[in-house]
Amino acid sequence: MTGHVPVLTAEVLHQLRPEFGGVFVDCTVGLGGHSRVLLAAGAARIIGLDRDAEALDRAREALAPWLERVELVHADYRSIEAVLDRLGVAVVDGALADLGVSSMQLDEPGRGFSFQRDEPLDMRMDRSAGETAADLVARSSERDLADAIFQYGEERHSRRIARAIVDARRQSPIDTTGRLAAIVRRAMPHRGWMRIDPATRTFQALRIWVNRELEGLDRFLEAAARRLRLGARLVVITFHSLEDRIVKHTLRALERSDVAAMKVLTKKPIVPTDEEVQRNPRARSAKLRAAERII
Repeated sequence: MTGHVPVLTAEVLHQLRPEFGGVFVDCTVGLGGHSRVLLAAGAARIIGLDRDAEALDRAREALAPWLERVELVHADYRSIEAVLDRLGVAVVDGALADLGVSSMQLDEPGRGFSFQRDEPLDMRMDRSAGETAADLVARSSERDLADAIFQYGEERHSRRIARAIVDARRQSPIDTTGRLAAIVRRAMPHRGWMRIDPATRTFQALRIWVNRELEGLDRFLEAAARRLRLGARLVVITFHSLEDRIVKHTLRALERSDVAAMKVLTKKPIVPTDEEVQRNPRARSAKLRAAERII
């Protein structure tokens, strides 16, 4: 748990109102930071989902004082309805999805999310299934690599980077974070000091691609809305513009739904205060949006 600080906790509590009790779904329970805060504030029961089995083990430790009120499930957040059906839960009093990568995933050696260390190029949130980033880099065409780096990383030099990756893999496999980062840096035009490392956007793109982070996000929000009790709220925290855009447009569309209509409570996203960013620099890009079920 060292180094893990959940973001926007005061704002999450304000929106979800756990002091009245009730059942809440933490759709991305991670290391249990937000669930711990909700339980301490009065939530009667937490159903926590995560596709990272190692994160669930850490969450179980963090939530030990409340385990009789917690159900932890190894599942993707997009499986929310199937999980609730299996548990016999028809509706809930609130749902939370923190879509960021956890501090454990970034910091733990061997996960391959960061280029701060040279390690296997994995990047899977669920290490029990699916292709690694090294697999994608090895098998994808130059065009597919360029498209993914541009679409998911919003990297305008995506074609140069993809060409460099394809040239380099002809020499030897690109199976470590250090080798990939070095290839990307060499491919970028040199223009003096840069605010972020030149490899940052490419690593973001591969992580999103490997974990299908944008796939089905809109359908998840619709499913979560359907399982909210009347007056219950959905809170979503995003960390990059691609996710935030999907959340914003889907919540707006749900305002017009005649099945599970939602009222958007955050016309503009809530962002961390300067004080929170100073305490926790990883909160810097967080944006919170919330909506309440009204039909």
